[in-house]
Amino acid sequence: MNFLAHIYLSGDNDLIKIGNFMADGIRGHDYLKFPKEVMKGILLHRAIDTFTDAHPIFRQSKHRLHENYGHYSGVVIDIFYDHFLAKNWANYSDEPLEDFAANFYKSLETHYDITTEKTKGMMPYMTERNWLVSYATVAGIGMILFQMDHRTKNQGNMKTATKELQQYYTEFEEEFTLFFEELRAHCKEKLAIL
Repeated sequence: MNFLAHIYLSGDNDLIKIGNFMADGIRGHDYLKFPKEVMKGILLHRAIDTFTDAHPIFRQSKHRLHENYGHYSGVVIDIFYDHFLAKNWANYSDEPLEDFAANFYKSLETHYDITTEKTKGMMPYMTERNWLVSYATVAGIGMILFQMDHRTKNQGNMKTATKELQQYYTEFEEEFTLFFEELRAHCKEKLAIL
């Protein structure tokens, strides 16, 4: 799952959302340096990634892209799945996506001092281009994939993946819908014990 899903799956706690959002850049036991709620978010992020990577539905989606994108196929599916979450947002939240995104960006600014350097560097681009809302359109996904390619020095050629998104749109959406219900239940259990 990519940024939108990680933030959404964190529940209503802003610090858990921030920890979950910035967890990719935090290695090993470095999470212990953060406030308790941020630590929960980091640990939840890791639980989401472990669950996702091992799940047969996610693997099925990923397999469809493997020939063209190799080990980047999982990254692409993470972004595709965020697209389906954003596109179908009203099925998962009563809060409009635009408000959810704006509130998260504001929370990042409010808690700027506890964010990582990587997060601080990303924030202006994320808010200016409104990444979380842009996931809702195929064009927005194309922009995100282009930026991902740029960050990886075009090693994955991910910018072309919207072609497969459109070709297998129904299959990907059905897989996301089934998978996400299981992931939501998993996260609810994890949050209860963290």
